[in-house]
This record gives sequence, structure tokens and C-alpha cells, in this order.
Amino acid sequence: MSNDIVLDVRNIKTYYFTRRGVVKAVDGVSFQLRRGETIGIVGESGCGKSTLGFSLMRLVPPPGRVVEGEVYLEGEEVFKIGDEAFRRVRWKKISMIFQSAMNALNPVIPVGDQVAEAIMLHEKVPREEALEMVKELFYAVGLEPTVIERYPHQLSGGMKQRVVIAMAIALRPTIVIADEPTTALDVTIQAQILELLKVLQRRYGMSMLYITHDLALEAEIAHRVMVMYAGQIMELADVNDIFYNPIHPYTKGLIAAVPTVSRAKEKKLFSIPGQPPDLINPPKGCPFAPRCPFAKDVCWNVRPKLLKLNNAYVACHFAEEVKDIPAEEFWKAVKE
Repeated sequence: MSNDIVLDVRNIKTYYFTRRGVVKAVDGVSFQLRRGETIGIVGESGCGKSTLGFSLMRLVPPPGRVVEGEVYLEGEEVFKIGDEAFRRVRWKKISMIFQSAMNALNPVIPVGDQVAEAIMLHEKVPREEALEMVKELFYAVGLEPTVIERYPHQLSGGMKQRVVIAMAIALRPTIVIADEPTTALDVTIQAQILELLKVLQRRYGMSMLYITHDLALEAEIAHRVMVMYAGQIMELADVNDIFYNPIHPYTKGLIAAVPTVSRAKEKKLFSIPGQPPDLINPPKGCPFAPRCPFAKDVCWNVRPKLLKLNNAYVACHFAEEVKDIPAEEFWKAVKE
């Protein structure tokens, strides 16, 4: 494995075993993350974005579990080591900024102690020394050192999010998974948090997986974008190619649905027709076939492989035929 590759994910499958049946939340995802790179992960709710993040952290809640796949973190296969050994890896080499800062923080413990706990467990330093390190971390994320004594309910949403970010970078991890870190924040605070993450990434040389519904945020922070649908990767490409030369019909649909100034005069915004499939009984072939205007018989019966086309990786039987059709033109017949 190249020294430039810090994360190598191979055919990971994470299923939830429910009374209704087996939910295939992540179903055969493979990709590589380079050192210092940010991969944005986008897709509709329920497509497996957050489950993928929890899988990499080995934090999938019951009744879910990773049933197949390999994950190499700086060359080490992390699914083969024991729970205790992985606890030494978690937060030290790979950490996560959780979606809801309020839920990620214990309401009855001062935030400084919560961040210090991870430092004490991994670095084996006394509480006083750990709290001094927390003060430096808080300064790095734009918080006053006095905040270490406060409880979560005494902080604003933006301040709580900065505490969670400080917790995630406390041990200078190689990889940070950011799961919608700006959810429920106003646009001004969103911009501040986004800029903070970019500054911290440059300062510490971290790689990042940035999970969000917001394509505009990915344009600001990501080097490459992974488009997920029904637990699978539909397209993985450079951020500029995703926005200006999307290949997969689903990616084209997402781009066509983004409101822009040029589309302001349209009476009705475009949305992809139909609904995502039931992941207990997913389609036999391409999961997007029931919603795709270009679908043929092969799409319904054969699952497409993720193959390289130009500079992108695309899971579509007809990628070559549709790659040069602009997003709005591709979906024009549906809009009419």
C-alpha cells in the first residue's frame, strides 16, 4: 500500500438485523483516502453515509454489525484486532465529530473534563496536565480557556460544536470523520465551523471524511466527492468533476436539483422523482434503476460495478453513453 494512502476500505458491508428483515445499510463500499485529503460523502437520508462512518469507528449500534469487508488504517487491518486494541486506535488515529453536539456531550460533566478524559486514557497523564492541554485545544478552536469549567447547557450551539471538534482533534488523529458537523447551526456559524475545520486540517495534516446533505458545503471543503445511494457508491470523483461534469444519472439528478440564481425564475424546483428503495428488499440490479429515465433491462437485473471512467469511478452500465449529457438536459424529459 502506498504511504500516501491512510485509509483503504475494501468491500465493507454493514447490516441491521431487525424483526422485519436484514437492512443492508452499507452494501459493498470500497475506496481509498489519501494523506491530507478530504472526501465529501453525499446522498439522500438513509443512503448509508453515517453508518459508514460508524462502521469505520467500530461504533455501529445494535442490531447492526459489520458482516464483511476489510479496513486498513495506515496499513493495519483494524477489523482483525480486538476491542481493547482498537480502543487505543480510536481517537488516536481515527476520530469522529458527531452529528449532534448536544447529544455527544454529557450534560452533567464540565466540557473540559470530557475532552480531558480521552487525553488521560491515551496519554496516561494526570488530570491537571490534561486540562492544560485542553486549554490549548480550546484556544485552537476559538474558545476561551474558561470554557473548560462550563457545562454543555451553558454554551451556544456553535460553542458546543467547537468543543466536539476539540475532542476529535485532541490526540492529533490521522483521520477525522465529520458527520454533518454544521447541522442545526445558522449559516454564519456554519461558515465559521467550516473555516475552522480547514485551518485545523492544514495545521495538523489530517485527512477527513466529511458527511453532509449539502452539496454547497462539499464544494467548499472536499477534494473529492463520494455520492452514495442505497448503501452503495454511485460515483466518486474530483469535486469539480462532480459539479461540472457529473456522470451517474443520480449525481446528475442531485446537481439538477440544486437551486441556483439562473434557476430562480423557474416556477417549480426540480426533484428526482420516486423514492429510495427498501433496503430490506433492494432491487436485484442497480438500486437507482426504478428512478432512472435511462434504465434498461440490464439495469434491473445486474448490479453495476464501480469502474473507472476518465478521472471518476462510476457504477453505471451506461456511463459511457451518458457521461457527456449535461445534468439538466439529462433530466429535462422528467421535468417536462
